[in-house]
Amino acid sequence: MSDPITAGAVAPDFTLQDQYGRDTALADLRGRPVLVVFYPLAFSGVCSGELADLSERHSEFEELGAEVLAVSVDSVFALRTWSDREGFPFALLSDFWPHGGVAEAYGVLDPRRGVARRGTFLVGADGVVRWSTVSPASRPRDTDEYLARLREHAGA
Repeated sequence: MSDPITAGAVAPDFTLQDQYGRDTALADLRGRPVLVVFYPLAFSGVCSGELADLSERHSEFEELGAEVLAVSVDSVFALRTWSDREGFPFALLSDFWPHGGVAEAYGVLDPRRGVARRGTFLVGADGVVRWSTVSPASRPRDTDEYLARLREHAGA
């Protein structure tokens, strides 16, 4: 397992399909900050709680001009079902094939389990990683910290 990329690294570019089968390319989002949130699996307990919190606070990310992208190894079909049920206001991206290729590029693929670890990367408007964190699978991440890092990055 490789080490996660850290602040100062150029974020690996990717194009993945969202829950509606549309391509989403990181390069197309240049000019605004992007929060790339890797999570193990749709419908799982901790992941559901984390994404529900991101959903409830999505307007705060929008106010800061940030795009939120949630990435897992689930299929587009599973992500669509989950998104329709939960009403997520952000893209759920499928890193299904090549299996976990983007998670691997970011250093957060757990090859033993075949899923992404809980890695979060704040990519600046210029495509450079400004902040990152990786949490244990059993511990949810802190949305307040995401927003604090975005504000810090934006100088707000």
